[in-house]
Amino acid sequence: MASIRVLKKDIDYLVFEVIADSLVHAELHPENKKEEVSGIISEAVELRNDLIARVNNPVEKSEPKALRAHFQSVKKDLIEGVDKLFDRLSSLSKKK
Repeated sequence: MASIRVLKKDIDYLVFEVIADSLVHAELHPENKKEEVSGIISEAVELRNDLIARVNNPVEKSEPKALRAHFQSVKKDLIEGVDKLFDRLSSLSKKK
């Protein structure tokens, strides 16, 4: 299993990519609603904070299988959450 430090770095990297892409989109397409872009950024920050809190506070620390399942769940939620945010951002580009 990869280390917790690497998982936290992955969380930060992916969420900050969503935020950076959102800011670039807001600059390149000022005609789109900035409220929607700021909503995506807010959700990205909430996702990051939630995932980091879950990584820092696993439920079952003594049981290795439960701990492994917990971190797999965090990874799955990270991928799904970032994918959902990128889908929302790309749907803004298509709305023109």
